[in-house]
Amino acid sequence: MFKEFKEFAVKGSVIDLAVGVVIGGAFGSIVTSLVKDIVMPPIGLLLGKVDFSQQFLVLKEGKIPGPYSTIEYAHNIGAVTLNYGTFLNSILSFVIVALSIFLVVKTINKLKREQPPAPETPAETKEVLLLTEIRDVLKAGKE
Repeated sequence: MFKEFKEFAVKGSVIDLAVGVVIGGAFGSIVTSLVKDIVMPPIGLLLGKVDFSQQFLVLKEGKIPGPYSTIEYAHNIGAVTLNYGTFLNSILSFVIVALSIFLVVKTINKLKREQPPAPETPAETKEVLLLTEIRDVLKAGKE
């Protein structure tokens, strides 16, 4: 059983999958930072200095009545919030990741389609030419 597991674990596809998962995790944090720190601030500025990560709707007041300045403060005093700004950031992150993966897969498929043309058939050998002549003579004799 250990031998079978070892063969499975060291197969190229399993190792490739592990590398893909690690790189994917790192890529996910890069995309999250891109959305949160680069993309959303200018969009928020264009919409009137809105910080999307702090956009929420209070569903139930906490121990102290609102308004609440941050999601964390609202949660700390027991308020129940609907965090639509965080959800919007997550949707944008997903779209960026999906677009990136689409472009990578499209590029790989394009590279696979651009395979070099098949080599031309080699010149006929003497034997092939001789057999062709014999065939032609036999064919001509039957007519």
